Amino acid sequence: MSLSTRSAPRHDRAARGAGATVEFRSVVKEFPGHRALDGVDLTLQPGEFVALLGPSGCGKTTALRVLAGLEDATSGSITIDGTDVSDLPANRRDIGMVFQSYSLFPHLTVLSNVEFGLRMRKVPKDERRTRALAALDMVGLGVHAERYAHQLSGGQQQRVALARALVTEPRVLLLDEPLSALDARVRVQLRDEIRRIQIDLGITTLFVTHDQEEALAVADRVAVMRAGTIEQIGAPEELYTRARTSFVAEFVGLSNRLDGVVDESGTVVVEGVRLPLIDTTTPLGPVSAYVRPEDVVFSPEGIPAEVVSSSFLGSFRRTTVRLSSGALVRIQHGATAPAAVGDSVFLALTGAAVAVQQRA
Repeated sequence: MSLSTRSAPRHDRAARGAGATVEFRSVVKEFPGHRALDGVDLTLQPGEFVALLGPSGCGKTTALRVLAGLEDATSGSITIDGTDVSDLPANRRDIGMVFQSYSLFPHLTVLSNVEFGLRMRKVPKDERRTRALAALDMVGLGVHAERYAHQLSGGQQQRVALARALVTEPRVLLLDEPLSALDARVRVQLRDEIRRIQIDLGITTLFVTHDQEEALAVADRVAVMRAGTIEQIGAPEELYTRARTSFVAEFVGLSNRLDGVVDESGTVVVEGVRLPLIDTTTPLGPVSAYVRPEDVVFSPEGIPAEVVSSSFLGSFRRTTVRLSSGALVRIQHGATAPAAVGDSVFLALTGAAVAVQQRA
């Protein structure tokens, strides 16, 4: 991989095999009184962008820090292209990292900040300047090379941090919630820019976030973590439409939690409607079914309900209704569809497969 070839076609980069294979093998990390990672197994393919998604304390940042060499694993191993790096210090793992905080040196110019890692590697002055300028051009900041951090916006500072991580041409890029300190509009712009650069360079990337929209928007695969383990990993579409556990169904996107019963037909009956199960091995009996808002629609007849609230969200509207049982149900529908508070309406379920959780 070379920044000097950043305009090469994508398929040429894939042929060069720029990205590395990264493997977590039964990785455990224990802190006093707390097991942060509990036997994590995860493989990142060359050039793949994988997001670790989960609530605070689930172990996602610990996993990233163990890969980076900033924490030692208690047991298990981490390999990069088949080489066990578990005992290597951070500076010998050939990894670039971008943190939530920009961590720029305030007394250095933008160019000098980006050059810093190359200087530590004793790269000749002319070469490091050329490479640093190329990295700044890649993130759209070449014209600001002689400015200082305080003269840049937050989004620009994070672009400098990204350029600094990429300029050493690492085999693996780690992103530790790099967008959380930015406002919403800048966050969306920068996440798309990061994805574009990542695809262009073909660099294997691990991205830690608690923001499900970010994870679903940019990752090839998303690993949902819970209590130090990976609950489910898959393509964003798979996680959203085929959540295998109630935790994933609740954490990824919005879901309506409705009472249901799994019967001998191998389906779950919710409000008198039979729905297919994502997990067809679910035992018979009462369950909570997780129905997505877009899988509930207004209908001329069906399940009676009363409109409680309705929010206009630009291209769509989200309306909450109350069923006769007292359950609240959210519906995602067209922005122009009428939904006045107090209206009596009927609902239908689209029949999409659902995740369920057994009830006592």
